[in-house]
Amino acid sequence: MLTVLSENKKWKIAVVIPCYKVTKHIAKVIRAIGPEIESIYVVDDFCPENSGKYVSENSIDSRVKLIFHNKNEGVGGAVITGYREAFKHGADIVVKIDGDGQMDASLIPFFIAPIMRGDADYTKGNRFFDLSQINNMPTIRIFGNALLSFASKFSTGYWNIFDPTNGYTAIHSSVAKYLPLDKISKRYFFESDILFRLNCLRAVVMDIPISASYGDESSNLKVQKIFAEFLYKHIRNFIKRIFYNYYLRDLSIGSFQLPVGILMLIYGTVIGVSTWRHAIDTNLQTPTGTIMLSVLPIIIGINLLLAFVNYDISTTPTHVMHRQLFNNKY
Repeated sequence: MLTVLSENKKWKIAVVIPCYKVTKHIAKVIRAIGPEIESIYVVDDFCPENSGKYVSENSIDSRVKLIFHNKNEGVGGAVITGYREAFKHGADIVVKIDGDGQMDASLIPFFIAPIMRGDADYTKGNRFFDLSQINNMPTIRIFGNALLSFASKFSTGYWNIFDPTNGYTAIHSSVAKYLPLDKISKRYFFESDILFRLNCLRAVVMDIPISASYGDESSNLKVQKIFAEFLYKHIRNFIKRIFYNYYLRDLSIGSFQLPVGILMLIYGTVIGVSTWRHAIDTNLQTPTGTIMLSVLPIIIGINLLLAFVNYDISTTPTHVMHRQLFNNKY
């Protein structure tokens, strides 16, 4: 596959593996990485198990390059460190996988192929594609990921993807260089936050189907603990995205639909509640015309908001950014 896709270009592919309490699985993960990968950046994120030292003593793979943090920066911080090292050494595409064994390294070619073909700027895993595999996922993760995926569609603007917290990803270096790496969340919100940043760049993101694999490994991400934090950050990113894309960079019909729809909905609701309270206090029947003063703005407001969502869906990025910037030939 890689030979056919790269016949006009020699691709330099790197893998970044953030490490925190993964000594039980990291060696197996490294061994599973195929020969198409030129460099493997293992980032010890101040791991209490000394993952980096363990890899140094137990891995003979010459592609491995160890990086040590002198304090814990979170999965996002470790990935960003790996990104910077990979780009500094000329990587064209950087794949990120976890060191806990939950991600099948043999799938890496499927993640980098759409980028090499020029079909995507960024690819990510989707554990929900094959519904028969969902039984392998804990119920709390199914519920939490479903809600967070819905919130992510609003905050990131990528209505065509799912499973936003999935950390199996690949990115083209030319796109990553435009990301404000210092501003991206360095903890578990990293994957969702980078999607928001990619949308601001109008980069194309593609889901890659993967299986939900859970063995004896223990994930550090606890959905029930981060749910409220994620919802808050999704709301924050939604507001930022709307301001950036609909008012700062451009004006469109969506720039009108959203604020007018919100104002009409609020106006109709306030009038309706006020009318309802007045009717209760006076024990008088409310005239039909007065009722319509409330109902009509609510109907118009809801329709405008639905129209905005429809417009927002239609503007999901479809033009691959790295092809536009550098005219790569595939």
